[in-house]
Amino acid sequence: MKDLLDVHTHTIASVHAYSTLREMITAAKEKGLELIGIADHAPSMPGAFHEFYFCNFKVIRPEAYGIDVVMGVELNILDFAGSVDLKEHLLARLDYAIASLHDPCIRPGSREQNTAALIGAMRHPKVKIIGHPDNPFYPVDFDQLAKAAKENHVLLEINNSSYTPGGSRDGSRKLAGELLAACKKYGTTVILGSDAHIDLDVGNHTYSQEMIAQYDFPEELVINSDPKKFRDWIAQ
Repeated sequence: MKDLLDVHTHTIASVHAYSTLREMITAAKEKGLELIGIADHAPSMPGAFHEFYFCNFKVIRPEAYGIDVVMGVELNILDFAGSVDLKEHLLARLDYAIASLHDPCIRPGSREQNTAALIGAMRHPKVKIIGHPDNPFYPVDFDQLAKAAKENHVLLEINNSSYTPGGSRDGSRKLAGELLAACKKYGTTVILGSDAHIDLDVGNHTYSQEMIAQYDFPEELVINSDPKKFRDWIAQ
């Protein structure tokens, strides 16, 4: 399967990541990607930059790097209604947003509560991706999630970092099968994301690709092969 984009990446603006914007973009180009997205953590994540970080992306000029660059954010979901932690006028300046459940920002709830939180976040117009939805610390109803993602035009992420041996979301590999089965059932499109926190991992979807192959997931429901399709997706 062609894999030409990676839009879940973090720079030093996320504090617990270790490469600059230039280093991440350069790595993407060197690895043959055609599009990279930068999605640093929103302010509720401990150590994250102030919201002002997200107000001036107009100074970033992709043509200077020779690769398509989109600028987004990884929002923290704050409650079981799906509230997120960046103001609407700042979200409007961005190309896209990922919304995720992170334990420093919201305690795990019941399966029903976690599912409601993710579906609630999908209703924000700028949220185009749900990050690592198969996190075992936040059990969800994958059928409801996949159906809602299809209805709300939101991509569900197959997160490479989650499947990495020794990673922080142990158990995601098993749940990936349930997630992908539900997405196949409802025709829900997914996106492979590296969740790279250093330039070495940009575009690294090795384990995500394994999940796609292991569970015989249809390639036509994986958006990574077509940067134009992704651009069109986030423009809708």
